[in-house]
Amino acid sequence: MGTPMRRSSNTNSIWYTRRTNETMRLIITTFVGIIFGFFLGVSFPSLSLTKVNLSSNIFPSVDLTYIEDKYSGLSTQALLNVWSALKGRRGSHKFNNTKIWIPTNPRGAERLPPGVIAAESDLYSRRLWGLPGEDLIIKPRYLITFTVGIEQKNNIDAAVKKLTENFTILLFHYDGRTSEWDEFEWSKRAIHVSVLKQTKWWYAKRFLHPDIVAPYDYIFIWDEDLGVENFDPEEYIKLVKKHGLDISQPGLSPDSGMTWQMTRRRDDTEVHKDTEERPGWCSDPHLPPCAAFVEIMAPVFSRDAWRCVWHMIQVLRRFYNFFTPRDGEI
Repeated sequence: MGTPMRRSSNTNSIWYTRRTNETMRLIITTFVGIIFGFFLGVSFPSLSLTKVNLSSNIFPSVDLTYIEDKYSGLSTQALLNVWSALKGRRGSHKFNNTKIWIPTNPRGAERLPPGVIAAESDLYSRRLWGLPGEDLIIKPRYLITFTVGIEQKNNIDAAVKKLTENFTILLFHYDGRTSEWDEFEWSKRAIHVSVLKQTKWWYAKRFLHPDIVAPYDYIFIWDEDLGVENFDPEEYIKLVKKHGLDISQPGLSPDSGMTWQMTRRRDDTEVHKDTEERPGWCSDPHLPPCAAFVEIMAPVFSRDAWRCVWHMIQVLRRFYNFFTPRDGEI
């Protein structure tokens, strides 16, 4: 039987040689990679990053503008600058912080793009279906409001029957009784606002904002007890337009009782802006009550005039009994 031989020294020698070869191969590969990278970098003498935007969930938006290295591509200093910028903005908002401010927009909406703003509205009733552009066959051009109680419903019915389809009808109910008006067919098309025990100027200040009534050429704000037997609304509007009246009222019948001479109808003229009152009543013939005023019972405002007047309304317990218009009254 043979004797086993010891080969451990020979095995160790082979393993050592193999390890040395692998180490040399790694060193040579690394050296060649460094040389290759050097020549590759030198071949790009200038690297410009112009307005590069880095945006991700990790890093915020960063603008790198005109970072240049004239010699060796992206230098160490450039890398440090980028890293510092990233660290400095890590806690900032990740979206662009550009601010919109358009002072011509309505107050409170200066930060909105103009294309999304709807600054005005209207009182036109809308359907709950179909195309919005098909809701209105005719757009009323005038708005008439009455501050009403149920006891005057017949008088209001007579007034409304004088109106044409060019009018939107708005009733302010100071007694809270709205359903009892349903006996009139026109009431189903009218707008009803009910708040107990308020004056018409209280309603006007809160529900007739100029941006809401902007589609209307003229706004009638009338009492509930006016007689309209001799009143033609369309002829009245023609006179208002003809004489360019921004604030006006229809002339009252001469036999209507205690009225100012200024507000009485005169047969010798279509429009009057001054008059003669009783002796001693007028300190100045060009000031109320001898000139340029209308009573608050039946004023009619143009769109532009109402935008001005609305801002002057202060809802107090008492009011002056007249408005001083810019152009006069009829």
